[in-house]
Amino acid sequence: MQLIDGKFVSAQIQEEIALEVDALKASGKRVPHLAAVLVGNDGASETYVASKVKSCEKVGFSSSLLRFDANISEAALLKVVQDLNENPEIDGFIVQLPLPKHIDANKILLAIDPDKDVDGFHPANVGKMVLNLPCFIPATPYGILLLIERYKIETAGKHCVVIGRSNIVGFPMTILMGRNTYPGNCTVTMTHSKTKDLQAEALRADILIAALGRPEFVTANMVKQGAVVIDVGITRVVDTTKKSGFALKGDVKFDEVLPKCSYITPVPGGVGLMTVTALLKNTLQAYYNRMGTTEKLFFEF
Repeated sequence: MQLIDGKFVSAQIQEEIALEVDALKASGKRVPHLAAVLVGNDGASETYVASKVKSCEKVGFSSSLLRFDANISEAALLKVVQDLNENPEIDGFIVQLPLPKHIDANKILLAIDPDKDVDGFHPANVGKMVLNLPCFIPATPYGILLLIERYKIETAGKHCVVIGRSNIVGFPMTILMGRNTYPGNCTVTMTHSKTKDLQAEALRADILIAALGRPEFVTANMVKQGAVVIDVGITRVVDTTKKSGFALKGDVKFDEVLPKCSYITPVPGGVGLMTVTALLKNTLQAYYNRMGTTEKLFFEF
């Protein structure tokens, strides 16, 4: 069994990005610029955005954090998006979700310029992903691909089972793991709450990707011997033995599943750390695209 160390891989890739940014500076060019829009004061969103800003500083990117009260109007937020679309100094930006209930998140996401959509959520990027065209891949699925690639995990001809069908992780992973390249070339099964005998489906998996947001849902009797297990979930669970009052749990019952795996991601320290790193890679790519250089290409299939 080998632990897939997201902390190590994330640090490695961020160091590579930093060296690339140093080279840009040395040649007199401006550095990539990522902006984040944060509405309200959701605790998880605050933490995630702060991590993005800190990571930008670490690799040498410029970053902007635009904060707005939860009562901002939809029209005003659309104007913020328009201004970011038109700002030549901004290479990519994200609008942190969730948004307040009075704002239509889909309307906001649709307003983002697909060329600056480094979160990879715009239908133009999703459509290109489905058609195997160059695009920005959503950050968490992209991070998973990077982990598989760095650990040289074989995927061709394997059976990949994805638990969960969200637009952020589950659905993109079913597309990406079935594409005709590496990582990919899997036979893919998507499972969800309406799947009959989900346990039987999971037991068929050579590669099991759990992305449903239910702590410790995947137990040992759902994992076949030698499987690769990618745990995307991260949920705060009350734990009075800890100073914080909570523990972070993944979708996989780690200690129980661990002995059966060939590879497994821990929580924390696995996929979560790769999400921000993948966002940085998308931003660097957006920078090269906007600069009109052929040095880099979109993530290609």
